[in-house]
Order: sequence, then C-alpha cells, then structure tokens
Amino acid sequence: MSKVQVRAVELADRAKWGELYGAYARFYNSPQTDEMRDTVWAWLQDEANGLFGLVATDKKGDLVGIAHCREFARPLAASTGLFLDDLFVDPDSRGSGAAEALIAHIRQMAVDKGYTIVRWITADNNYRARGLYDHVARKTDWLTYDIQL
Repeated sequence: MSKVQVRAVELADRAKWGELYGAYARFYNSPQTDEMRDTVWAWLQDEANGLFGLVATDKKGDLVGIAHCREFARPLAASTGLFLDDLFVDPDSRGSGAAEALIAHIRQMAVDKGYTIVRWITADNNYRARGLYDHVARKTDWLTYDIQL
C-alpha cells in the first residue's frame, strides 16, 4: 500500500472532514460556522449539486487532506473544465505527498471525463502550496476580482 491514497469523501468522514475544513477556513482567515460546514457537507452528499469531495488518507487510513471540485463551462473554448475550489492538507501531514496525490487524482479524473483544463486559485502569500503548484501546473496571467454581495 502506498503512503497516501485518494478516494471520494464518505459519510463516515464527516467529523474529520469538518476538522480539516475548519482548519482550511482558519488558514485563509475566513469566518466559518458549524452551520456553514453543514451546508457544504450537504452539498458534497447531494449528487445533483455538482460539488464533489475527495480525501487523502495516510497508510493507517486516517484523513490527512481534503479537496472539493466542480465542473464548469468554458464558453470561449467551447469545452468544460474542472475547478478545484478547496485543497487542504493537515499541517502535520504536509510533505507526505497528500497534496500531490489529490491533484494527480483530480487531473486523472479530468482526463477521464474529457475536460480540457483543471483550474484553481490560491492566495499570493501561500508560498508552500505555490511551490507545489508551480511544479504541477502553469501559473496564468489572469487576475481575480470579486463583487461582495
């Protein structure tokens, strides 16, 4: 058995997923309540929603990382892509290969489904993650803008 395995999120993952997702929100200084995590968990369980979750497990089977993805239309390219909304690895498991395994799994899923791109964003100061991202993807020239509502 390899060091890290990736699989779809399961109902039994709820507690540890919640811990990891809460830590992810804290990492980005994003206020998040238990009710908000309940909403995201419900989305992950609803096949009609479109958001799906993956988890990375260590050799003992413990959850050490999470990822959330969704399909998106690319009108200019007349194609479909896969958007990686969230990727987080427990700080104690960083360097274990969990992030690489999650990204590789997502990439293969995209290839298998005929998507033309896997896309994600990260904070400019997320240096550790960007070190990995620079090896597995191409940094674009696009800037992101938000209108807060």
